[in-house]
Amino acid sequence: MTKWTVMGAAAASLLLFAGCSDEPPEAGSTPTPSAPATTGGPLPTASTPTLTPLPTPSKPWPTPTVTGAPDSDAPLAQRIRFAISERAQIAAGKAATTKVTCPGIDDAEKPGTHNLTCTVTYAGKSYSGTLTIEAKQYSATYKFTSESVAIVKAKVVDAVLRAAAGAANVTCTMDDVTVVKHTSEGIACDVTTVGNAVEPYRARISGNGQVLVAKA
Repeated sequence: MTKWTVMGAAAASLLLFAGCSDEPPEAGSTPTPSAPATTGGPLPTASTPTLTPLPTPSKPWPTPTVTGAPDSDAPLAQRIRFAISERAQIAAGKAATTKVTCPGIDDAEKPGTHNLTCTVTYAGKSYSGTLTIEAKQYSATYKFTSESVAIVKAKVVDAVLRAAAGAANVTCTMDDVTVVKHTSEGIACDVTTVGNAVEPYRARISGNGQVLVAKA
């Protein structure tokens, strides 16, 4: 073990001695610095990927066909429930199972003014509204109002694509079916452009289901 230690120290001394010199450098000689390593071509630069734009809708959003209309001589309550259901489905943008519940509506044929609270359940999503019925002996008029409306996601995305032509992707913060107040700030959507930039948009829904889109 001692032998190996001595030899290592000797070798180190030899290397140290070999690296030193008392002789001055020759006159006029200048040490030549080593040149940095270079590549044979230009340095690569980062590039922004170009995305494929989504097609802009060329036709208006289709009005859904609602089936199950009662006969013209059906009870008034049945006809009103269907009318509210039909309106809800058209506003949402797609025909779907819809249930309308209005406690007291079966007495709406009695002459007088009837103010009722109704619940509309569209595709499993519910919202409430007010139903006013003016009934006379042989006729009746009604009006249903609500601060809320149900709408499908596809209809909102379609409206955003019309407002943001050339969008490569649209992401809206909502379920496939969402109930919103038409007096609220609307639904937040992000549009990814073909240049891979993200732009915020807002989709506001009117009481009849019209979608109004603008940059946030």
